[in-house]
Amino acid sequence: MAVMWDELQEPASTWGRWRATLRKQPSAFLLMAQVLVILLLPFLQDSGPQSTGLGRALISLLSLAAVTAAVFTVRSTPALTWLSVIFALPAAVFEVWSILSPESLVLVLAHTALAVFYVYTAYALISYMFEDAWVTKDELFAVGACFTVLVFAFAYVFLAIQEVWPHSFTSVDGPGQRSLLELLYFSGANLTSVGLSDVGPVRPQARAVVTIEQLGGVLYVAMVISRLVALTVMRARQ
Repeated sequence: MAVMWDELQEPASTWGRWRATLRKQPSAFLLMAQVLVILLLPFLQDSGPQSTGLGRALISLLSLAAVTAAVFTVRSTPALTWLSVIFALPAAVFEVWSILSPESLVLVLAHTALAVFYVYTAYALISYMFEDAWVTKDELFAVGACFTVLVFAFAYVFLAIQEVWPHSFTSVDGPGQRSLLELLYFSGANLTSVGLSDVGPVRPQARAVVTIEQLGGVLYVAMVISRLVALTVMRARQ
């Protein structure tokens, strides 16, 4: 039987403590991975005519690391881990392929596969949070992790849309192809319903998906967050 580090008579190593924490709170690691990707994007994305593609490769590696963290997180949920792996494998393959051959079709497949994987991860986290009537610390981290996963899922959907229908989104410089960071910012503004974004949809297909995300953001707050807040208050009163 596995023994947790805080149950040992002798102090565990630093690596042993991290492994035990990862087993107990995988949602926290997923949240950290997603936030790290967002913070590093401004320094990694390529821009200008002298772009070498190195930033794109590094962003893809970060995406794969986040996907790996998501797979480990799904293991702690009621969702099927093998199904998560099935979704993750093509996402990883197409992501690597898009580095070697950044053609439009390959990019559409890569972005779509990542979006499908993240949607399934969000489903797994929501099932995890609704599994019982007892709120754990990891379930609180799952609230944030699930939200960032949904932000990434819709951002990749937007990336796929603008590959199929170019100039689907506009910004201060007019209609054009938007970067991952711009669409992440736009996705976060939609999901939180703050509306603070200089990016906007201009084609019907983009507007339809944006509407779905806006509805999803409202439902997430109404159904998921409100339920966990109510359970936490009930627990405090007992």
